[in-house]
Amino acid sequence: MPRPTSKNDLLTLSKENFSKLMQTVDGMSEKAMSTPFDFSGDNQKEAHWSRDKDVRDVFIHLYEWHQLLLSWVKSNSSGGNITFLPAPYNWKTYGDMNRAFWEKHRGTSLADARTMLERSHNDVMELAASLSDEELFTRGHFGWTGNNALGSYFISNMSSHYDWAIKKLKAHIRKVGK
Repeated sequence: MPRPTSKNDLLTLSKENFSKLMQTVDGMSEKAMSTPFDFSGDNQKEAHWSRDKDVRDVFIHLYEWHQLLLSWVKSNSSGGNITFLPAPYNWKTYGDMNRAFWEKHRGTSLADARTMLERSHNDVMELAASLSDEELFTRGHFGWTGNNALGSYFISNMSSHYDWAIKKLKAHIRKVGK
């Protein structure tokens, strides 16, 4: 499915990609689940290839980005004025924020991370469902989204982010076996 341009498309693709993500994880062997990620020889330049060490880290990353979206929309919809990325982070330093998320959850179990992600996915889906097509896909409908449509943030944090996670997990599975 192409990039969503309506609420229905957004919800459908997000649901489908989340389901594919969970199916990918559920289909992983014990070996794939217990072997740490190692993409060191793959010439991957993005920081996440060395940051995330296992499925739990991927779940936590998705969960924390859901929290960013939920907090941002809730605060600004209620008259607040917060940026999407919390201070002191910005789009040039968000890798540091991702690393902080990773460090924050070193003691979180895989089971807890999965539960947290499933709940946050449901929360983001409910929030998206509560908004109209106009609210989601009209650029600048909300002043706090700048020139962007609010829906682009949902896409980035849901369907596209789930696709990123699936690709990462499949790369790991190819290395260690299903």
